[in-house]
Order: sequence, then structure tokens, then C-alpha cells
Amino acid sequence: MNLIPATTLHIDHLMPWFTSEQQVTIWAGPNFSFPFSKESFLQMIKWQELTSFSLVNDSGELLAFGQFYQRLNCCHLGRLVVNPLMRGKGLGKTLVNELSLKGMENLKLVKLSLFVLADNKAALSLYLSLGFSLQTYPDNIDLTNCLYLVKNPE
Repeated sequence: MNLIPATTLHIDHLMPWFTSEQQVTIWAGPNFSFPFSKESFLQMIKWQELTSFSLVNDSGELLAFGQFYQRLNCCHLGRLVVNPLMRGKGLGKTLVNELSLKGMENLKLVKLSLFVLADNKAALSLYLSLGFSLQTYPDNIDLTNCLYLVKNPE
């Protein structure tokens, strides 16, 4: 498996993973409209602004996707998703670990953060198992049931 810069071809494979408004909201928040076009999808994931990566297998198949950017002096991970047909195989762990290393190196930061909905039990369990801990976000979050997690350097 390799974590590589995402391409628009990866986006073509990523978009069908979301088949309902609920799935999109869990992944990207309430400001993500559904249904979407490729153009609106690219705008909503801030394709031109955020660093996006794809986890692919040796034949180039898209396994997972994620982004990172600086937020509150942390490397903030966002829009993390594993191919629905590949869940439960440890790809989420690989994605978070690899994207964290890439993001911290790129942004020259040592602290990580991310948001997750409290009822997204699988993702929350993964992040806690990787050393993230629940923190109070220093500002208002416009999303009910949203948790802020931080991982400090070891």
C-alpha cells in the first residue's frame, strides 16, 4: 500500500462511496450538499486549498482518502474515509498513521487533531486506539454531537 497525492481520477472513484445525505454528513459535515456533481464535490472538499492523499494498493485501486491542514497549531486530519468494501481490514489505521506522518512533516508540526461525530463509534474507537484523546475545542463547533480529538507527541 502507498499513500500518494490524490488525483481527480481518485475523486471519480471516491464519490460513489457516498450514496446518501447522511453518509456525506458523517464524513464531511452538514455543509456538504447531496446529491453532488464532480464540480460541487471538488468545491466542498476544498480540492484547490487542502492537501489531499489517497491510500492505494499495488495496482492503484483507491482504498482510502484523507486530507490535512494546519488548525490551531496542529496538523488537522480531515475527510478521512475508507472504501466501504474494504472496511474492517485495518486500512483506517494505516491511513491515519501514514497521513499523520506526511502531514506533520509537510506542515512542520508535531501535534495532531481531528473532528469525529460521537455516534461514529467505529471511527471514534479507531482514533482513541491510536492515542488521540478528547479535548475541549476552544471555539464553537457548528455541529451537534461533534467531538474534538488531539494527539500529542509521544
